[in-house]
Amino acid sequence: MGESKTDAGTGRTIPINAELFSTLAEHKTWYETNVCPVDSQLYVFPFGDCRKYHPERPISSFKTSWKNVRKKAGVTIRFHDLRHTAITKLAESGAPDETIMAIAGHVSREMLTHYAHIRTEAKRRALEAISTGPEPAAERVKTRKVAS
Repeated sequence: MGESKTDAGTGRTIPINAELFSTLAEHKTWYETNVCPVDSQLYVFPFGDCRKYHPERPISSFKTSWKNVRKKAGVTIRFHDLRHTAITKLAESGAPDETIMAIAGHVSREMLTHYAHIRTEAKRRALEAISTGPEPAAERVKTRKVAS
């Protein structure tokens, strides 16, 4: 197993959402059909190719596996880009900073800021949310133009 790059990454439990749980359940079904019965002593992602798997050995290279998956899916992003996307989506969903930092393993707000690329539209919605009127400013502008 690899070593954590930071103290925050050591001993962390990361929860999974329903979509990932479903995907892992599908993988389990595939695994039992194509590899062997599931056993806690075997690797979830076994060494091998599409015809012969060795579940007692892990995939030889995550980088190679990711490259193959990307090629089949027709995407050109780095695996690390998914981390930035997930943290940005968490931030835009309104999750508290402390929650995002705990999930991401960040120990500082500076790292959270580095990873959470808040989009202009999210900033605009946040500013609209503090509008003083009962309706968003954009709706008031539309109403005034029609009434004039």
